[in-house]
Parts: sequence; structure tokens; C-alpha cells
Amino acid sequence: MAFDTLLARVGLGKSRPLVNVLRLAGPIGQVGAFRNGLTLASLAGLIEQAFRPKDLKAVALAINSPGGSPVQSALIHRRIRALAKEKGVPVFSFCEDVAASGGYWLACAGDEIYADESSILGSIGVISAGFGFHEAIGRIGVERRVYTQGTRKGLLDPFRPEDPDDVARIVALQADIFESFKDLVRTRRNGHLKAPEEELFTGDIWAGKRALELGLIDGLGDMRSVMRERFGDKVRLNLIGERKGWLRRRFGMTAPEPAQIAAEMLSAVEERALWGRYGL
Repeated sequence: MAFDTLLARVGLGKSRPLVNVLRLAGPIGQVGAFRNGLTLASLAGLIEQAFRPKDLKAVALAINSPGGSPVQSALIHRRIRALAKEKGVPVFSFCEDVAASGGYWLACAGDEIYADESSILGSIGVISAGFGFHEAIGRIGVERRVYTQGTRKGLLDPFRPEDPDDVARIVALQADIFESFKDLVRTRRNGHLKAPEEELFTGDIWAGKRALELGLIDGLGDMRSVMRERFGDKVRLNLIGERKGWLRRRFGMTAPEPAQIAAEMLSAVEERALWGRYGL
């Protein structure tokens, strides 16, 4: 008996269909000095690796993200779609706890999208938030001194009263980004959407079953079950992951400075607020 035949019989040979799994978990964009958000810079190598095998049947995206940077969402999405087209490999998205806002943008990189009944999806919209401190600094006797060249350089300064012109400018920027998001959903879910845009593009969120009714996803199910149904019981799900160096695994990172700790705490609060919007 040939060695390849023996391997195939015990489920170790090339006859086992290969599906590479790429995890896209966490906020999108830079979230702190020691907290790696999802960015194209951090994921480019892993995305390339996921599409590299010649005998690849598919790439599965395991998505669990509350969103974040629209630019990084678009860049990651675009790289995945470019390689899928170049290699002729189908992409399947599997939404876990959350695929909202930029997380749903990433999910749209899949030719098909699946979720759990309790997954939270949607939030197709754009948001920016901040604080105003102009009254607080006045009460404690702090004088704000800012010198600029360019009438827009002090846009939305939190230490000045809110300027209606600044707000109008931000709203206009949001509208441009929002239109890009809507265009992407229209294109990627063309023929699948089952509700008017007035309902879908409000920034609302839905659980998996309702998302299926709206056409935002193609089915309910987990990765293993769907991939086994599609490619057979012997399908091999291969997780693509970044391996840490030996020194980092053994000793961890060097101790951060106090200022870095403070910045990291603020980043952790911001990240927690992103997840908190979806009750997680």
C-alpha cells in the first residue's frame, strides 16, 4: 500500500480538505501601546499566510469585534478580497459574540456570512464622541492658550465651547464615511438584503436570527458544523496565528513606564466602552 494512501485512510493525507482559519478578534485600529487592535499592518502577514496553500479549499474568518477605525476596517477587508480573487478561494465569515460596525464591515469580506442566534450584528453607521471641558477649566482658573495657522486646526477643541461650524464639518465627514460603509454593504450583500435601507442603515443592531431575516447573514451555525457540511467530515480547520518569540513567551514584556501604564489604562477604558455598547 502506498504511503500517501495509508495517510489518507487515517485522515492525515492531502485528501483532507484544508480550510485556513483567520481570527479577527478585538477592536479595530490602534488601541494602546500594549494592546494590539486589528490593523492591516498587524494582520497583513497572517492574511497572506492564510491564502498561501495551493490545495486550499477556503478561508474562514472568525470575527468577534465591536468595531473601531473605518480606515483599518476597509484596508483589512480590501486585502482579504484581493487575495480571495487572486487565488480563486472562497471566504466564509463566522460571527461570534459581536460583528458590529467595523466588525460587520470585516464580516462582509466573506462570500457567505454565518452567526449564532445570539450573536450581535449590524450597527451600520458612523459615530464619534468626546467631552467638553471649557467650563471646568474656567472654574479652576486655567487659561487655555492655543495658536494655530489654518482656520480648522482647532477643530472640536474640548477646552473651548462647541462651535456649530465645527460640528457641521464633522457631520459632513461622517456622511462621507457612512456612504462608503453603505456602498460596501450594498455591493457585498447585493441580492441578499431583505429590508429597506431606512431600516438597515440606522446604526441599529440585531441578534443573529433577526439578522438572517434581514439578509445581513446567510445562515445560523458555527464554523465547524458549516465547514463539515460544505467540505465533508474530514475537513481540516487550520488556525493561522502569530507565534511569539521564545524570550517573550518565557519572560513576557519589559516593565512599562508609569506614563505608559496610564495611557494603557485609558486605552483599556476606551476598549471596554466599545464592548459595553453591546452589553458585553
